[in-house]
Amino acid sequence: MVETAADRHPGVEQYAIRSFADALDAVPLALAENSGLPPIDTLTAVKAQVKESNPHWGIDCNDVGTNDMKEQNVFETLIGKQQQILPRKW
Repeated sequence: MVETAADRHPGVEQYAIRSFADALDAVPLALAENSGLPPIDTLTAVKAQVKESNPHWGIDCNDVGTNDMKEQNVFETLIGKQQQILPRKW
């Protein structure tokens, strides 16, 4: 994913990409830790599942028994992402 993208860029750019990948790991680590799960083990397991072609894997904070966020009906809308990322037009 993002970590592997760093391997394709030579020079200093790869360090910025790796730092971005580390920053993205902070959210699931915090979710796991705040849910009482072992954060590193949980993140490692979820990342392994994502690499196996299921992009819907996440942290099972509610202890439902599945890490598949699609099964848990956890989703984020496109408009929500756009509001977070894009600049506001006043």
